[in-house]
Amino acid sequence: MQTGTILNYLHQTIKRYRAGYLVLIDPDQFTVSDCVESAHQAEEAGTDALLLGGSFLTTDLQPVVEILKKETRLPIILFPGDAMHLSPHADAILYLSLISGRNANFLIGEQVKAAPRLRQYDIEPIPTGYMLIDSGRQTSVGFISGTTPLPRDKSDLAWAHALAAEYLGMQLVYLEAGSGAEQPVPNQMITTVKEHISIPVLVGGGITTPEIAAQKVEAGADFIVTGTVIENNRSLTLMKQFADAVHG
Repeated sequence: MQTGTILNYLHQTIKRYRAGYLVLIDPDQFTVSDCVESAHQAEEAGTDALLLGGSFLTTDLQPVVEILKKETRLPIILFPGDAMHLSPHADAILYLSLISGRNANFLIGEQVKAAPRLRQYDIEPIPTGYMLIDSGRQTSVGFISGTTPLPRDKSDLAWAHALAAEYLGMQLVYLEAGSGAEQPVPNQMITTVKEHISIPVLVGGGITTPEIAAQKVEAGADFIVTGTVIENNRSLTLMKQFADAVHG
């Protein structure tokens, strides 16, 4: 895809279906060949785009993104843990600001470090308000960022943060329970956030079955993200079931 079209593509996906389905590939959990296999499965299953990245990467992204661009027609959107997780071969990047925390480095520090390279690489940045929601256990993103997740029963805090993100000009809000979460983002919180903002809402973490994915869409999620469940199963059939459940 041409640079500058990914956000429009995401909006068109919402219009085409009731919601979109994104598969997160963490290069630390796969070999390069496994990443390619998962990308092929995702495309065949009807996935709408690939997210690539994680909270803590030890793997060089460059060769992974480069080969995935050759092997799949799906958009490749970076999901960075910090300013080092960049590649000029990606179509876009979720330009994340961890607005649920108060760690200035993940609110603006890493974004400043990344900005010159994003301009050099000509990657489309999609400003995204990233909100960590308590999932019943400590997750990698909570540990790495040193931030406290929003309480599960505080939907008022969630929608206020999401509305602030929209007022700051962000284009997406991402409600994240974290990789391998014990519990996904509560349906009531998703509904309340969606009622108060007009930008798309992504929901990820702890979504372990297509039935749960469908529930999150019914609650108001515009995009569903799965990662760990796909890493653990690597099943074309399961991916297709997720895509069908999300798309309705």
